[in-house]
Amino acid sequence: MCGIAGEFVWGERRASGEAVARMLPCLERRGPDADGLWASGRVALGHRRLSILDLSQRAHQPMFDPETGLALVFNGAIYNFRALRSELEGRGHRFFSTGDTEVILRGYAEWGEGIVARLHGMFAFALFDGNAQRLLLARDRMGIKPLYLARVGEGIRFASNTQALLAAGDVDTELDAEALHMLFSLHAVVPAPRTVLRGIRKLEPGHYLSIDARGQERLQRYWTLHAHRPAEPVSDGEWQERIEHSLRQAVRKRLEVADVPVGVLLSGGLDSSLLVALAMEEGAQDLRTFTVGFEDQPEEKGSEFEYSDPVAERYATDHQATLIPNDQVLARLPEAVGAMAEPMFGQDAVAFYLLSEQVSQHVKVVQSGQGADEVFGGYFWYPQMAEDRHGDWVERFRRHYFDRDHPEMAEMLRHPPANDVTGDWLREQFAELETDRADSFIDAVLALDVTTLIVDDPVKRVDNMTMAFGLEARVPFLDHELVETAAAMPPHLKLGDGGKDVLRRIARGRLPDAVLDRPKGYFPVPALKYVRGDFLEFMRDILTSRASRERGLYQPAYIDKLLDAPDQYFTRIQGSKLWHAALLEYWLQTHVDR
Repeated sequence: MCGIAGEFVWGERRASGEAVARMLPCLERRGPDADGLWASGRVALGHRRLSILDLSQRAHQPMFDPETGLALVFNGAIYNFRALRSELEGRGHRFFSTGDTEVILRGYAEWGEGIVARLHGMFAFALFDGNAQRLLLARDRMGIKPLYLARVGEGIRFASNTQALLAAGDVDTELDAEALHMLFSLHAVVPAPRTVLRGIRKLEPGHYLSIDARGQERLQRYWTLHAHRPAEPVSDGEWQERIEHSLRQAVRKRLEVADVPVGVLLSGGLDSSLLVALAMEEGAQDLRTFTVGFEDQPEEKGSEFEYSDPVAERYATDHQATLIPNDQVLARLPEAVGAMAEPMFGQDAVAFYLLSEQVSQHVKVVQSGQGADEVFGGYFWYPQMAEDRHGDWVERFRRHYFDRDHPEMAEMLRHPPANDVTGDWLREQFAELETDRADSFIDAVLALDVTTLIVDDPVKRVDNMTMAFGLEARVPFLDHELVETAAAMPPHLKLGDGGKDVLRRIARGRLPDAVLDRPKGYFPVPALKYVRGDFLEFMRDILTSRASRERGLYQPAYIDKLLDAPDQYFTRIQGSKLWHAALLEYWLQTHVDR
């Protein structure tokens, strides 16, 4: 796991190593172990390394091979790299390192762009082909690893976060009104390729982008998720066996592909607890587990230690539970916002930030349960959508998911788009899914969530907050082979028994009944949901600041309404509308204004 940056130009000028050098300090926390910069003609590549595989200098990046003229910077983990290496060695390739980075380099030399579809794991990389004078940018199927782009004159810059691109300069920081519409409709999700800034875009998951010496671009989708039942009937028991086998493999691979210890983020919920059980069954030694909790509010508990502790005791893990007081949440909130590559409304962003700080003092790699709810139908709004038979797919989805409908955008924003941007986008997505990729409405909802919406909500949040402390988070539930198997499974095995039915069946007997039979829990930070006291004053200061007034993003009457009664304005999935407004403004002050 690392941070990557670079510039590729066409025309007569040379790539700017100075611009890439300005980017690297913004990636230091993603890769605290080493750095490197390599420049030649039309390309400059930069890298910050977090050493997980092949801890020697042989695996440092940028990695350049003078024989083939190939240069590479890579962020991620390739779980099938040993099998690919063996195949490449059988084809005559010789390796000088033992990690996964060189496998991408040699794989491109053998298969060209075909190497991307052969990679099993999480990745974002930039590979320069010196002979062809071509740049290849690629991102993993599930979008676990980020890759941001900025087109600057006759060239393109790329990086693992937006902070690096802004540090390089020459980025258009005007707000993208259509992206804002999506941000405030989909609880901070801005689907690729957009971001809230006009001058910064991101490569879509499951795609690669090839750019030649004339600046000609070719965007290629190399993976598509289909949610179709198999031709031959499969019993519920057989589905359970398939899911358990695939999940067990996903956990094993994420344990084995590391030259450092691997821990687990144990929230006390079904997903992370099941990861602990399977990791122990797969032979994990001296497994370390970590959880964090916060102060209670009258409306909501702030910790789930009563569920995480029994799991840690059952499997005798080396467990660390940390309780964070509210004053520390508020004091550290600016740091968490500083780590956000894009605005993130999820209240658990600061929770993951503070948890990651604790965990990084003990391990470099952890497994996390993100993705299970989206893949296996764990959220309360999925059955609501399934039972709602009124209107078309877009209307059924909107009623249970959108944070704000289009008319509220005019009440909230001073310059809203005239058309229902998010509704139009959603209609396009569902049209493709209904025509070719999904058997039913709920199949389409889950496929859209796991391939698009989740990428720019919990997945991005976890990557940003863990990498802020040089901690690599691995997400077995987003193993693409597991996702493909689950997508083909009938919805009743997902939505049944309150959600994630098949996972409960797999976990029964492995986990305490109290964990399995409890209501669905979330990663609670109550002070950012039920806003009052110092937190309310903090948000008031942001939204009434000179910077906010001069930006003129919001309608003053709308903000006054939220500030006067913050406990009365929640989204359909119970997010604080005041926190949403304050977070975006604070993110802009932190990253753009400075």
